[in-house]
Amino acid sequence: MRKIWISDITMKQPGRSGGYTLSFREKIEISKQLDKLGVSVIEISQIENIKTDSLLIKSLCSAVKDSTIAVPVNVLDPDSVEITWNALKNARHPRLQVSAPVSTVQMEYFCHKKPEAMAKIIAERVKSCSSLCREVEFVAEDAGRSDFDFLISTINTAVQAGASIVTVCDTAGNMMSDEFFESVKKIKNSIPEDVRLGVKCSNDLFMADSCAFAAIRAGADEVKTVSCGETTTSLEKIAKIIAQRGDSFKVTCTVNMPQLQRIIGQIKWLCETERSKSSPFDNGVRNENEDITLTAHDGIEAVMKVVSSIGYDLSEEDSNKVYEAFARIAAKKESVGIKELDAIVASAALQVPPTYRIESYVINTGNIITATAHMRLKKGDEIMESVCVGDGPVDASFLAIEQIAGQHYELDDFQIQAVTEGREAMGEAVVRLRSGGKLYSGRGISTDVIGSAIQAYINALNKIVYEGGEI
Repeated sequence: MRKIWISDITMKQPGRSGGYTLSFREKIEISKQLDKLGVSVIEISQIENIKTDSLLIKSLCSAVKDSTIAVPVNVLDPDSVEITWNALKNARHPRLQVSAPVSTVQMEYFCHKKPEAMAKIIAERVKSCSSLCREVEFVAEDAGRSDFDFLISTINTAVQAGASIVTVCDTAGNMMSDEFFESVKKIKNSIPEDVRLGVKCSNDLFMADSCAFAAIRAGADEVKTVSCGETTTSLEKIAKIIAQRGDSFKVTCTVNMPQLQRIIGQIKWLCETERSKSSPFDNGVRNENEDITLTAHDGIEAVMKVVSSIGYDLSEEDSNKVYEAFARIAAKKESVGIKELDAIVASAALQVPPTYRIESYVINTGNIITATAHMRLKKGDEIMESVCVGDGPVDASFLAIEQIAGQHYELDDFQIQAVTEGREAMGEAVVRLRSGGKLYSGRGISTDVIGSAIQAYINALNKIVYEGGEI
C-alpha cells in the first residue's frame, strides 16, 4: 500500500480567499486537533512579524507531537531562511518550504523576474534550506499555466539543490479531473523516482476533490487540503475517499477515521463561530482544557509545563513566584485546575508599578439600549478619558481603555467567577492580552463584576507598558 501524505493548509488561507481570521490561541488549538487526527503535515504562513510569528511557530512546535510542521520561507529574502529555521528547528518533524511561481505571468507580476532569474533564486533558497533542514519542499505555484519544459527543469533544479518533496499547484483551477490526471502522470514520469510529488488543487470549478484523487491515481504522494473551507481539496472528503476506495488503488493515509467527523466538527466550530462586526475583540468560543489538574505533589517542572501549555513565557524569577503561590494553594486543597492556575499567574507573575490607574467609570447598559462606557484613567498627573459603545458593558469598557491607551491587543481570554457567596459576593476576573506574541494576564476582584473586569484589563495593560509595549 502506498502512503498518501495529507497536508492541512487551513491556517494559511487568507480571509480574502475564503480563509478565517484566527487568534493565536485558536491556531494552537487547531494544530493540536489536526495532530490528534493523524494529519501528516500542518502548514502555516510564512513569517511576517518576526517576534509574533516566530513565537507562534515555537508554540506549535511544543504543542504538535506527531505531525510535520511546514513553514514557507520568503523566496525573495535570503535572510528569511535562517529566521524561519530558528523558529522551527525544535519541531519534532520540521519542514521548510520554498514556494515560487513558475508561470510567466506570475513570475513577472509577483516577483518581477524572468524565468532564468527565478530558477536561480529557487535553487539558492532550496540549497540554503537543505543545509539546515532535512525535509525541504519546493512548491511550484501556478504550475498548470507554466511552460512544461521550464516546469520540469525548475523541479529538477530544486531537487538537485536538496528538495525532497515537490508540489505542483493548479492555481488557476481550470482543469477537469481527467486533464489533471494526465498532467500529474506526465510530471511524475519526468522527475526522479525518489522525489515525493504533491498537488494542490484550486476549487474554483468545485472539482478539487475529484482532481486530487485523480492525481493520487496518477502517482501523487501528497495532497494539500483544508479541514474547513472550500478553497481547495477537503480533508474530510479526500480522507473518506481513500478510506473507502483506497484498497482498489493500493493507497492509504494516516488519518484517524473514527475521530474524523468529531475533530473536523471542532475545527469548523473554531473557524466559523461568528465574530462581532462592531467590536475588534475576538469573541470566538473555545473549549478550555479543564481535564488538566495539578496537586501539591507536582514539582516546579510539572507546574511550569502546564503554565507554558496555557501560553505563558515566564522568566525564572516569575516562575519561582508562581510556583510558590501554587504550592500555598495546593497545600490547602486536593487539586488546582487551569482557571485557578491562570489566576495564580495573573496575581504572582510580573507585578509592576501601575502606569494607568482607574479614576472613575460610568457604564450604561440594558436590553433596549446599546452599552456605553465612560472611562477616566490617570496616567501620571494626566487624566485621560474616553466614551465608547460596545456589544455589552465589558466590551464597551475594554474598548474605552484601548482608545485611551491608543493600542489594540488580542484578547486571548476573559474569565469571571464568584469567589465568595451571597448577595455581596466578590467577583474575580482574569484577562489575558497578547502583545508581540507574548501573553500578559491581569486579575481584578470586586463586588462589581464589571469593575473586576476593568481592573483585570488595566492590570494586564500595565504589564505590557512596563515591558515596553507598543504604546
